[in-house]
Amino acid sequence: MKETEMIFGTRAVIEAIQAGKEIDKILMRRDLQNDLSRELFSIVRETKIPVQRVPQEKLDRLTRKNHQGVIAFISAVAYQQLEDIVPFLYEEGKNPLIVLLDGVTDVRNFGAIARTCECAGVDAIVIPAHHSVSVSADAVKTSAGALLNIPVCKETSITEAIRFLKNSGYTVVAATEKASKSYTSVDYENPTAIVMGGEDYGISSDNLRICDEMVKIPVFGKIASLNVSAAAAVLLYEAVKRRTLF
Repeated sequence: MKETEMIFGTRAVIEAIQAGKEIDKILMRRDLQNDLSRELFSIVRETKIPVQRVPQEKLDRLTRKNHQGVIAFISAVAYQQLEDIVPFLYEEGKNPLIVLLDGVTDVRNFGAIARTCECAGVDAIVIPAHHSVSVSADAVKTSAGALLNIPVCKETSITEAIRFLKNSGYTVVAATEKASKSYTSVDYENPTAIVMGGEDYGISSDNLRICDEMVKIPVFGKIASLNVSAAAAVLLYEAVKRRTLF
């Protein structure tokens, strides 16, 4: 990551948050304990910005500047709120299609999914604040700029996002190898949210339990599943086929 995408020093990070800068995450030296660090924690508690305690060596590898034990990563876009997006889409008369990413961590997969989402007319992408990719400059580049053209919502909990969408009239469809239904056997024609799982563990069991539908993509080779970005493309264009005539 380029140093232009980072903010160094506790006071500088505090001022950036107070000025409304979009911060993806903060790395803080594991043993850092002083008045300024406590002030930073107090401010961060009121936001969705994740803080990770890391060894000094990790911070030193990221920059040679005087980071004072704190580095913040700047987001390449302004995140939006799902609770604002959903009513806006209905007010616009849209038949919404939203994608939720439950634990996707690879920036290349994220970029590829975002590119497909933009091409398929997806209305928003939802990611969790913790244990997830974020909208970095690398992600924007990998998405061919798609992440600059589609709303991204960073939510504290994907579980709560799913519940909110269900209560807002969406059918929530989970893509999982554990499903018995084919991805072609469900209805994508009404307001729909598609949940894709992380590269290692897929969708969490808690989230699978509350989704309306679980679907799988059949595979006939020796590899058990598709890459998450390829699987997202298959499901999204099934939704596009159902919603359009071409």
